[in-house]
Amino acid sequence: MAKSRTVYVCADCGGTTPKWQGKCPHCNAWNTLEETVESSAAAASNHRYAPLASSSPVRSLSEIEARETPRQPTGLEEFDRVLGGGLVAGAVVLIGGDPGIGKSTLLLQALASLSETTNVLYVTGEESAEQVALRARRLGLQTGNVNLLAEIRLEAIQAAVSEQKPTVAVIDSIQTLYSGELSAAPGSVSQVRECAAQLTRLAKQTGIAIVMIGHVTKDGALAGPRVLEHIVDTVLYFEGDTHSSFRLVRAFKNRFGAVNELGVFAMTDRGLRGVANPSALFLSQHEQQVAGSCVMATQEGTRPLLVEIQALVDSSHAPNPRRLTVGLEGNRLAMLLAVLHRHAGVSTFDQDVFVNAVGGVRITEPAADLPVLLAIMSSLRDRPLPRGLIAFGEVGLAGEIRPAPRGQERLREAAKLGFSIALIPKANAPRQPIEGLEIWAVDRLDGALDKLR
Repeated sequence: MAKSRTVYVCADCGGTTPKWQGKCPHCNAWNTLEETVESSAAAASNHRYAPLASSSPVRSLSEIEARETPRQPTGLEEFDRVLGGGLVAGAVVLIGGDPGIGKSTLLLQALASLSETTNVLYVTGEESAEQVALRARRLGLQTGNVNLLAEIRLEAIQAAVSEQKPTVAVIDSIQTLYSGELSAAPGSVSQVRECAAQLTRLAKQTGIAIVMIGHVTKDGALAGPRVLEHIVDTVLYFEGDTHSSFRLVRAFKNRFGAVNELGVFAMTDRGLRGVANPSALFLSQHEQQVAGSCVMATQEGTRPLLVEIQALVDSSHAPNPRRLTVGLEGNRLAMLLAVLHRHAGVSTFDQDVFVNAVGGVRITEPAADLPVLLAIMSSLRDRPLPRGLIAFGEVGLAGEIRPAPRGQERLREAAKLGFSIALIPKANAPRQPIEGLEIWAVDRLDGALDKLR
C-alpha cells in the first residue's frame, strides 16, 4: 500500500515544502502555504508527465509557415470579442468570477448555440444533471444536442471526452475534480494543479477546446495555485455587482487575442444578452448639468468606451481627510491631489475627496488622470463643466499632460455619441478635424484648468 506524507504547497507559485513556514521559500509570499496529503505514488507520477505536443525536429523560424488560427464562433458576440473572435481548437480557457454572477449560465448558452453546428460536452461537478436541465429550460435554450456528464473523477471525464470526441467541452468547475492517483481532497492545490495539467494535455493532444470554470478567493483572484493561470491559454474574469443587471467579462491573458478586451452583458430572465452600446451604461442621465461630473473616453482592448467620472469634495471634520475611490486606484488619487496642489495651486488638505466610476466599471489606465482632476475641480468650485465636454490624458508629476494610446478612436466614439468638446493632450490632437467636435489641446495641467475658467 502506498505510503502518504504531508507536504505544504504554496497557493501562489505551487512550490512545495515538507514543513509549514510563514513565508514560501520559493516566491517569498507570506501565509500562502496550505497543508495537503500526497502519496508516494503521486510523487512518482510527477515523472510520467508527457509533453503537451509531439516533439519535432529543430527548424529555422523562417521555414515555419505562419497561418491564421481558425476560430469557432460561440454565437454570443460579446463573448467572441473577449476570446479574440471565437474558440480555437485545442485552446484551454479559464473563466472565474464571484458565485452567482453568471459563469455557468454564459457557458450553457454558448454550448446551446454551438450544439447546432458541432458536438459539445458539458461536464458538471457542482450541480446535478437535473439542476442543469432545469436552468436550460428556464432560459429557453434548445439543448437537444448538448451532451451532459455529471462527474467529478478526472479519469472518468477523460474517458468520456475521448469517447465523445466533442469540439468544445466545458468543465464546471475545476475545483470539484479529483484524480484517483492523488490522495488529497478535491479542491486542494495538488488536485487542482494535477487535474488542470491533465485536461490541458488532453486538449493539446486531441484539438478539443476546453473551457474550465474556476472559483475565486475573497480577494477576487482565481483560487488554487498560481501555476493554473500559466498553464491555460486564456484567463477571463467576470466582473460586476451581483445586485446589478450588468456583467463585464474581461480578458487578462489571451494567447490568441488581445488582453484587457471587454465584453458587456445584461442579465435577463432569458440569460445573458450582449450590450450593443456599452457606453450608454456608464453615462448617467442628468436633466441638467451637475458639478463634480466629467466624462472620459477610455480604451478597453480594441473597444473605446465613454465612462462618467464623479467626484465629491467636502470639508473634512476629521484630522485625516478621507481619500476614497471606487473603480479607480486609490494611491493614484493621492498622487494627483499632490500634483494639483504643486502645479495648480489648489489645496485639498482639509477636504474629503471621493471619486467614483459610474456603472461598476474598473479603470486602470492612467488616461483617467485628467478627467479625475477636472471632476474634482468642478466639485470643489461647485460649478459644472461645459456641456458636451469629454476628456482624457495622463498627468505627470511635473504637471505635464501626456498622450493616451489610440486617441483618434476615442475622439471618434465621443463624436458619434454627440459630444462637442474634447479636452485632450496636445500630442493626441487630430491632424484632420472631426466633424462636430471642438478640440482643446493642452500640454500642462494649469493650461487645462485655464480652459475651464
